[in-house]
Amino acid sequence: MTKTFLCLWLTLFPISALAETLWSDFSLSLLGSNQYEIGDNNRTLATFELASGHSWGDSFLFVDRAHFANGDKTTYTEWSPRIKITEQSLSKFNNLYLASTVEAGDNFTHYLLGLGTDIKIPGFKFFKANFYYRNNDKKDNGSQVTLAWAYPLNDWLYDGFIDYVPATDDAATSMNFTSQLKYNLGPAFGLSTRLYIGIEYVHWNNKYGISQVDERNINWLIKYHF
Repeated sequence: MTKTFLCLWLTLFPISALAETLWSDFSLSLLGSNQYEIGDNNRTLATFELASGHSWGDSFLFVDRAHFANGDKTTYTEWSPRIKITEQSLSKFNNLYLASTVEAGDNFTHYLLGLGTDIKIPGFKFFKANFYYRNNDKKDNGSQVTLAWAYPLNDWLYDGFIDYVPATDDAATSMNFTSQLKYNLGPAFGLSTRLYIGIEYVHWNNKYGISQVDERNINWLIKYHF
C-alpha cells in the first residue's frame, strides 16, 4: 500500500504545482486533561497545525506531542491532502477531491484514500466531508467517514470533526466526535493575530475500535495563530 500511495501522489501531484499556495494558517495549541482513556489518563498535549489552500486542492497537517503525568511521551501525526478532481459548484456542494490521509504514531502507520467534497452550509466557514478506504497497519482494513467544520460567531469559534469507522472482524464500530469552543483574546491584547482560550470536548465511543472503551474528555485549551 505504501508504494501504491506514493506512486499515485507522484502521478497526480506535479512538483511545479506545490508552490502555488493560495493561503495558509499555522497555529500552536496547548491542551490538558486528566480524563483520557487508555494509558495514563493525565496528560498535557502540544499540537502543531498547518492548514493551507492551493490551486490543486487543500492540505491539513497536525502533530500531537503528548506528555503523560507518569513521564511517558508519544508523538502522533496526521497529514490530509486533497486533490481537486472537479472544480464545479453545485447548489450544496463545492468541488470533488481525491482525499487522502496518513496517520503515523510511534509504532504504526495507516493510509486512507477516498473521495471528498465541501458542503455549503450558511454561517459555516467550511464544512468538509471525506469518505475513505482505510489500510490499517496492525488491524483489518476497513472504511471511514470524516466530517470537519468551523462555525465563527464574532470572536467565538466552534470547530471540530467526526470520525466514524464501521466495525471490522477485529474492531468495534468507533465514533470520535471532538470539538472546540474558544474565544479570541487577540483584540483585547491589541494583537492582529488570534489568541484563543476555551475547551475541547472529546466524545469517543469504542476508542481505537476497542469495545466498551468510551472516552468523555474535557480539555482546557490555549491556541495561538501565527
